[in-house]
Amino acid sequence: MLNMDEKIKIFKALGNETRFKIFKNIFTGGYACSIDKSQPKDDIIAQATCVTTIAEHFDFALPTISRHLKELKDAKIITMVKRKNKIYIEPNLATIQELSECFTTLVNEQNSQIKYQFDNTK
Repeated sequence: MLNMDEKIKIFKALGNETRFKIFKNIFTGGYACSIDKSQPKDDIIAQATCVTTIAEHFDFALPTISRHLKELKDAKIITMVKRKNKIYIEPNLATIQELSECFTTLVNEQNSQIKYQFDNTK
């Protein structure tokens, strides 16, 4: 379970426009990576992408993209796996699911409070 500091770290990481765009495209499969066809299909999941493919979409040097990816990895919203000479990235679905549940709880609590206030004004 994510503690408050971990949640804040996620929001800070996503608060940067470049990191948000990178994360969004990793999450939605917006980057296609040329995975070596000789590797078994189950070696890398379908959504994985690689650092060089991400870098092609920005006007930044590879070290800058790597630094942004490190922030996302440290926030635990992506995972990175090195295979031979490439680093593959995929969304950390467990963390994203937990954040989703946090927002759902907040919305439900807000709706309950509004309903309670409405019911007590009758």
